[in-house]
Amino acid sequence: VVFHQAMEYGGDRHMYLCFSGSYPLRAVSNAVSGPLRGSLIVQCRYDSGWETYKKWWCRGAEWSNCRILVITNGSEEKAKSNQVSIKDNQKLHTFTVTMEELRWNDADTYWCGIEKSGTDLGVEVKVTIDP
Repeated sequence: VVFHQAMEYGGDRHMYLCFSGSYPLRAVSNAVSGPLRGSLIVQCRYDSGWETYKKWWCRGAEWSNCRILVITNGSEEKAKSNQVSIKDNQKLHTFTVTMEELRWNDADTYWCGIEKSGTDLGVEVKVTIDP
């Protein structure tokens, strides 16, 4: 399994270090699809110790300029913005992103992430839309 970690470089998040092994954040599936006008769910798991950190969902192929769509406040409270919501289950070390009312142009590269000092943790998820 290859994980992508964005490395801090000149104050930006645009260089990648790909490596195998243990990484504290994983997507249950790195490719998900949902039906047009329907919804899809993405689950991201993290290691113990990251429970109270803010979790986010970001859109864009390039880590350096992906746009955060929704972010938690570090609790298990559900956060929602437009048709996207995120909910952290700190006991199960899993946060769940739900995308609703899917449109064709929702197909893209997204990132599950955890905000931390220095470089955030992030893992790539490809989203496709089914007819």
